[in-house]
This record gives sequence, structure tokens and C-alpha cells, in this order.
Amino acid sequence: MTIAALVTWIVAALGGFYLLATWLQKGGLRQQRGGPTRFPAALVFGHFLLAAVGLIVWLVFVFNSSAGTAWTAFVIILVTALLGFTMFARWVTGRGQAGGSSGAGGEVAAEQSFPLTSVLGHGAIAAVTLVLVLIAAVTA
Repeated sequence: MTIAALVTWIVAALGGFYLLATWLQKGGLRQQRGGPTRFPAALVFGHFLLAAVGLIVWLVFVFNSSAGTAWTAFVIILVTALLGFTMFARWVTGRGQAGGSSGAGGEVAAEQSFPLTSVLGHGAIAAVTLVLVLIAAVTA
């Protein structure tokens, strides 16, 4: 379970990194001042940083098998998942508008450039990771 969680966490991180890079490339940071994005930079980078810290904590658990470390990683990934779900809800709301969220001049929110399969895949693998981490923490 421990290694399976590590593998799925890495796969989720790669998908998340792709989404972050897309958001940055499409102007997510530039759109923070009055632009159409529904993703505050603090939310985006908080999600990214917590996921990275959680992965590091999980790697520590892989090597020391401490139940406390496993539970710490679980709490971190749980908070990370809540932030991710917040972004997902904002993303879905923006997709419901014609052409996505538009700002001045018809500019489309950066997050509306995310491919549906990437968002759903990242969320699904992250959910599997959360469950695997919980199982590993309970059995640690």
C-alpha cells in the first residue's frame, strides 16, 4: 500500500504540475488583477506547495514506517485535496458560462484552458492516492 500510494502520488503530482504550467502559460498570474481567473494565486500555489510537502513527508514515511509520519502525510494530503476540490468547483462554475469566464476584452480565464481529461485524471488519481494513504496510515 505504501509504495502504491507513492506511485499514485507521483503520477498525481505530474498531472498537477502540467495543470500549473498551463495556468501560468495562459496568464493565470497576470489575471490576478481584475482578470477573469477564478483561481487566486494563493490557492493555486498553496495547493501545489502542500502537495509537494506531503509527498516529501510520505517519502520519509516510506523509509521510516512511523505511524505519526503517515498520519501527518494524510492530514497534509487531505487539506491539499480540499484546496483542489475548491479549484475544481471554481473551474466547473467557469465552464458553465459561454466560452468560460471572460474578463475585459473577452479574455478567457487561464484555467479554462485545462483539458477536461487532465482535470478529471488528476482529480481521480489524487482521490485514489488519498484513500491509499489513509489505508497505509491505519495499518502503520
